[in-house]
Amino acid sequence: MSLCVPAIRAMEGQRGEATVESLIGNTPLIRLRRVTQHLSPALQVLVKAEWFNPGGSVKDRPAWNMIRVAEEQGLLTPDKILIDATSGNTGIAYAMIGAARGYRVQLCLPANANAERKRILRAFGAELILTDPREQTDGAIRKVQEIVSADPDRYFYPDQYNNPANWQAHYHGTGVEIWEQTEGQVTHFIAGMGTTGTLMGTGRRLKEYNPSVRLIAVQPDSPFHGLEGLKHLQTALVPGIYDPTVPDEVMEVSTESAHAMARTLVREEGLFVGISAAGAICCALKIAESITSGVVVVLAPDGGSRYISDSLWEEEG
Repeated sequence: MSLCVPAIRAMEGQRGEATVESLIGNTPLIRLRRVTQHLSPALQVLVKAEWFNPGGSVKDRPAWNMIRVAEEQGLLTPDKILIDATSGNTGIAYAMIGAARGYRVQLCLPANANAERKRILRAFGAELILTDPREQTDGAIRKVQEIVSADPDRYFYPDQYNNPANWQAHYHGTGVEIWEQTEGQVTHFIAGMGTTGTLMGTGRRLKEYNPSVRLIAVQPDSPFHGLEGLKHLQTALVPGIYDPTVPDEVMEVSTESAHAMARTLVREEGLFVGISAAGAICCALKIAESITSGVVVVLAPDGGSRYISDSLWEEEG
């Protein structure tokens, strides 16, 4: 069976009641107003608010699609342990869906992942295997591969960095939503790169609708950064699903700029976004300042509540 399956709505109960899976997707677009007052009135900057997903992040989309495709292909069965590497959000999505569907979930993640993510993962019943923080998510990936290779029949390894069902979730879901929500007026799409699935899938779909849509990829400006979930591709393991011909432009953002933007957004727009989301919005505003008209859509992977223990929220003075 082809991996290219719709990933917008999940199976509902026999009486039509909602399930956790059925709540994934159809997140709103929120227009930035105060931080864009200096821009042309013919320009809109819209935030795709992925923290409205039931697991709190954009990663609900690919996690569910990878699980569903694996179920359909017989790769994931009740006797297998779902295991993968994560920086946090995909792991939370796996753990949430695993709890709802009765799967045991093990996750490898860097030991320096923040406290909020670890607590959420444990709350859902996930078993955590903490890896060397100096190796970031690359170390977690290597650890999973070591575990699975030692006992392959025991595990289902979605391998989010190399699984086409990751980007296909966005091709069938996120990209379609953005096109419909903007009534086909979107001119630019900006997203950070971790697994790169969001940009690959959404970007391919938007380019099919209109080849003139500009796709901007965002990555940290150095190998050592505080933008959880994002990869500095020049110095990291490059995901197998990444195609460098998809983005029209790659922009870099500093951790400091992302922190400053996160504080600005919560205090001036009432939007409490995550650090990588703030970094992407930094780049979206730079793009918006270089044009006089258009509809700029930037994807915000998660909300700020997952980073509340971060030093950027410490009271000043």
